[in-house]
Amino acid sequence: MYFTDRGIEELVTRRGEEEVSMTWLAERLREFVDLNPDFEIPVDRLATWLARLDDDEEE
Repeated sequence: MYFTDRGIEELVTRRGEEEVSMTWLAERLREFVDLNPDFEIPVDRLATWLARLDDDEEE
């Protein structure tokens, strides 16, 4: 188990039943980066990875 799994598990436990839009998620990511500018690159990489998830299936 990676250290980050703890946060992911907490997210699932606390908010796993909720449905959110991509717009809502994008706004939360922007908020997070505004509060934590050192995480700009990892958040950008995560957002890019999520945006391109389906691209691998088409190739």
